[in-house]
Order: sequence, then C-alpha cells, then structure tokens
Amino acid sequence: MKVILAEDHNIVRNGIKMLLESQGEVRVVAEANNGLEVLSYFAEGGHADIVIADINMPEMDGISLIGQLRTLSPSTHVVMLSMLDNEKYVAQAFIEGARGYLLKNVGEDELNFALRYVAGGGKYLCAELAEKLLDKLTQTTIQHPETNGQHIDFSLREMEVLHLIAEGYTNTEMADKLFLSKRTIEGHRQALIDKTGAKNTAALIRFAVVNGFIS
Repeated sequence: MKVILAEDHNIVRNGIKMLLESQGEVRVVAEANNGLEVLSYFAEGGHADIVIADINMPEMDGISLIGQLRTLSPSTHVVMLSMLDNEKYVAQAFIEGARGYLLKNVGEDELNFALRYVAGGGKYLCAELAEKLLDKLTQTTIQHPETNGQHIDFSLREMEVLHLIAEGYTNTEMADKLFLSKRTIEGHRQALIDKTGAKNTAALIRFAVVNGFIS
C-alpha cells in the first residue's frame, strides 16, 4: 500500500511514518508539508493509494486538498488525521470526499486497520468519534453552535486552540504543542473570546460546551 503523508509538523510526520513502516504492507512514498506539495507530486506523475492529511496546513489545508486531488487522481483515497473532533469538520471532510477521519491520538492498530479498510473501498470514522456521534444520535435533539441567533465560524486553528484551552493548557504549552509563537496563541485566544462574547476563559469553555463545540 503506497501512502503519502501530508503534515506540516516534522516530528508528528516522522512519528506517523515510523508507525506505518513498521508494518510490512505499507510504504510511505512521499512526504509533504501542505496540500500543494501533494498535488505537485501527482502532477509530476507520482502515484499513491492513500494520502493521510492533516486538516490544518499552510498554503493548502487538508479539506481543500480533497477536492483538488479527486480531479487529479480519482483512484487515490484521502484519510484525514486531525486533533479536531468537532462534527462540523468531520462532516465537511466526508462531504468533500474524504474516505476516513482519524484523531491524532488514534492507536497503531486502529490506524493500520483504517488504512486497510479504506484501501478496500470502505469509509472509516475512528472509534472515539463514532462513539461520540452515537451518543448524540441517541438523544432527541442535537445542539447547533449558535449564539444570539448567529452562527459562529471558528477557524481550524482557533478550534485547535479552543480544545487545548479546555484541556487546561497554558499559552506557552499550546505554543510548544502547535509549533506557534506565544503571541500567536494569545491572538487566537483573544479572537475566541471576542467571537463568543465571553468575559474570561471559564466563560469561553462554558460557551463551547453548551453550544457543542467541545464535549
């Protein structure tokens, strides 16, 4: 199985590559920092069965890559690998044509199973997300993220920061984890507060939980 890794963080990409190549049936044929590099690989005559792509990448994000790749190499399947567990992004990825969606904390066994399943023609949603969606389906209503009657459109990076804030990370810790400057993290935190009208971090987290952005 020929795989391309599209992930802009070298450490993360190298870790995924090691996991994949420990299995004899997978070969990483190319690595990319963004969607444009993936398209260039195919435009130059390259081939792969699966592209594993992060959602949030510079130049071209993973979701934008799906549609472009569908035209350039229809037989290649895209599997998203992200830390974003909000159903908005999961649904958007599958609508655009992704064949799989995995969280970055997925185990080695599930990662390998997902790739084999997608290569065999199926669609795969990681177990953690499937369980969350199943819990929502068993309820009579599904909450939609709105405030004052208006939809809030967070960027992919803002969603990442929001999840890390909810997990208790400091600005410095988030900067290290996302390979960003502390000032950039502070800017995303302030943007979240401004968009939601929250007075402080505690109010921001409460808003995110109540409106379904995090669970």
